[in-house]
Amino acid sequence: MKRLTAKEETALVAAAAVDLRVVVGQLRRRLREQAQPDDFTPSQIAVLAHLERFGPSTVTDIAAAEGVRPQSMGATVATLESAGVVGGTPDPGDGRRTILALTPAAREWIETNRAAKEDWLFRAIQTNFDAAEREQLAVGIELLKRLIKS
Repeated sequence: MKRLTAKEETALVAAAAVDLRVVVGQLRRRLREQAQPDDFTPSQIAVLAHLERFGPSTVTDIAAAEGVRPQSMGATVATLESAGVVGGTPDPGDGRRTILALTPAAREWIETNRAAKEDWLFRAIQTNFDAAEREQLAVGIELLKRLIKS
């Protein structure tokens, strides 16, 4: 096999970066299509994901993690509270602050959506790839995990 020049290698890596960005975006859109319809905005979904991943948090903590102002996050959280997917309790250490957490309805919504996405992925992989390709996909997934950690 012919060795690539440094310029050819750089071009190959640049093309892979573009292709990967495009493919990941397309996969995200396909996964979103598999979820149950909802009226949640990307910002609201980010709040739900934060609370699921990190547990109960304050508006200020979520705002800092998402890179927005607490006032903006307060409006997002208020909408989620009205929808019954986020609830708040007074902070035992500082009664002026509220600790937000997911409600059972939010957990059910998350689990249902996750199951629909995983079911679609399972069926798509099972149907569209042979055994050797599924093994290649598993190797590719491990490479993507390494990429994410870099």
